[in-house]
Amino acid sequence: MYVPEILVPVLKQLEQAFVEAQNDPTFQAEFADLLKNYAGRPTALTLCRNLTKGTKTKLYLKREDLLHGGAHKTNQVLGQILLAKRMGKTRIIAETGAGQHGVATALACAMLDMPCRVYMGAKDVERQSPNVFRMRLMVRKWFLYKKALVL
Repeated sequence: MYVPEILVPVLKQLEQAFVEAQNDPTFQAEFADLLKNYAGRPTALTLCRNLTKGTKTKLYLKREDLLHGGAHKTNQVLGQILLAKRMGKTRIIAETGAGQHGVATALACAMLDMPCRVYMGAKDVERQSPNVFRMRLMVRKWFLYKKALVL
């Protein structure tokens, strides 16, 4: 894999911080608490009785729609923002297309009191207005910039 030389020191710093956090019981406990009590992990399994009526089959749905934020992306951004805070970073910058990553980032930043900026293309803003609405609820300031939304 190719990585521009200028990024190597930053990536090494990130790797070191990740390994340290992975082995830190306090960090892991905070992350687990956020996943359970904020995000809603683990999500429920729902038995679909009507779909299997008259058969010996049991069918379960994993209810990701019940997760706070509505997607698995909440899991990763909570961990990433906790790690960024541990590293002394002061803000989060994200990009989103369909808006789910932007919603998860805005949600986690609001919970962890971390300023964030989310970039989203103008066409995506038009197509994904419900997600844009949700991001705007959680981001302190937003503006349109060169036909793109910056939250």
